[in-house]
Amino acid sequence: MSFSSILSADAIDSAIKDCQAPDSFCPKKFFQVCGLTKKSPQDVKKVFGILDNDGNGFIEEEELKFFLQRFSPGARALTDKEIKDFLCAADDDSDGRIGADEFQAMVMS
Repeated sequence: MSFSSILSADAIDSAIKDCQAPDSFCPKKFFQVCGLTKKSPQDVKKVFGILDNDGNGFIEEEELKFFLQRFSPGARALTDKEIKDFLCAADDDSDGRIGADEFQAMVMS
């Protein structure tokens, strides 16, 4: 499955362009611009499944580093600061990773 089956290519492009500069990535704004906040809970879970590269049920730091590249292969990697900020914003149980429920809560907030 790919993101293009859930989100429009134009919306993904707009979201990627919005955070091209290092340390300009904001997860909540990214989810709004790409249109994910308007999708069903099932679609959000599908996106989580794509982002969970190793399939272990969590998105960890290494997977967050390449978060933007999962949406668009030519996108930049997230900076260490952006990764830590992303984790702080979504990791409600402070286990150092983002579970499906945490991801859904962040997208829908």
